[in-house]
Amino acid sequence: MDKLNIRKSEEMWDEALDLVPGGVLGIRRPYNFVPGEYPLFLTRGKAGHVWDVDGNEYIDLLCAYGPIIIGHREEEIDEAVTEQMKKGFCFNLCQPWQNKLAKKMRELIPCAEQSFFVKTGSDATTSAVRIARGFTKRTKILRCGYHGWHDWCSEVHGGIPEAAYKDTLEFKYNDLSSLEKLLDGNKGDVAAIIITPVGHPLAKPVEVPKDGFLEGVRSLADKHKAVLVFDEIRTGFRVSLGGAGLRFGVEPDIALFGKAMANGYPIAAVCGKRNIMKVLADAEVFISSTFFPNSMEMVAALKTIEILERERVCDQIWERGLVFQSELSAVVEASGAHASFSGIPPMPYITFDSDPEKKYKERRKLFFTQAIRRGLFMQPYHHSYIAFRHTDEDLKRAIEIIRDSLDIVAKEIP
Repeated sequence: MDKLNIRKSEEMWDEALDLVPGGVLGIRRPYNFVPGEYPLFLTRGKAGHVWDVDGNEYIDLLCAYGPIIIGHREEEIDEAVTEQMKKGFCFNLCQPWQNKLAKKMRELIPCAEQSFFVKTGSDATTSAVRIARGFTKRTKILRCGYHGWHDWCSEVHGGIPEAAYKDTLEFKYNDLSSLEKLLDGNKGDVAAIIITPVGHPLAKPVEVPKDGFLEGVRSLADKHKAVLVFDEIRTGFRVSLGGAGLRFGVEPDIALFGKAMANGYPIAAVCGKRNIMKVLADAEVFISSTFFPNSMEMVAALKTIEILERERVCDQIWERGLVFQSELSAVVEASGAHASFSGIPPMPYITFDSDPEKKYKERRKLFFTQAIRRGLFMQPYHHSYIAFRHTDEDLKRAIEIIRDSLDIVAKEIP
């Protein structure tokens, strides 16, 4: 398969390097894909597809890193937002949409006795940590998973004083003993345990909770009087309307939602037990932003949730994802490409098995090169997503592309 024509993308990238540090910040930089093969600028999307500036079309299995739960350019949502824009959306005071959305969160999410709204997942996780420290009057945070870019949790420490993250300690997913050891070693000083209820470490297989794991985390949090926070930024409104906590039957003290809750509009939510959230009402803990109360995103979230409920989107994605997972697992297993399939039905992932000669890096590069050339947009170091508007034909074609790409890997790098 020939290399894609991405000439305009490359020209725009040269310009971006002059205008923006690194061309673009963070995970969207070319080295997180396959440099020279992936497009660098996208221009539009519709349903389950995106187009780049050179006119190449792709089945989008990255879904903007998770926010696109229904589909790109969802007219019903965009029209609701446009109507609000005509009235205004950034005011001196909060707007009625705040109460409507908070009521809906309470209806759907077991721990959401009270909620407030921020803009990003990092806003939400950092808010939860501050609330937990204010509530418990303790310092230590025990973490498991990716929780954003702020000082306390950033995985790159450049520009951050050690004092900002020295009290954040990491435990292993599906390993209660590693959590218990940290709790015992920091008795009386653990403010919060924050965890992604589905494990999704960078570039490694997605992990589902083993029997008793999340229940054990809940029990240990209770024993040590620590606030249990579920970081549902990726799983919320995707694995179920109430999040992974509801699906797996474990209720945290605080749950964080974002990404899929507004189908691409920038909003996240901090939902928690009233007695814990009280530290905000009593002004013991301060959280504020000029843009947190903007109503466009709240309108988008309410309309998104309306569609999710009406169309049984989470159930349908799970059901279709099970079929996709079954077919894709068989393809990967039969490929002989030293690859592995992992994930849950809405969040599939293909990784390549480590080997002493580190051929897995070349296998990964070749696989994703072949996939993008055939019109399938995934991310080598990040799991994929299934959206509601992905058609059966989209998913069938995705499997064909993955099969063809793995066949090439097996032949060229045996």
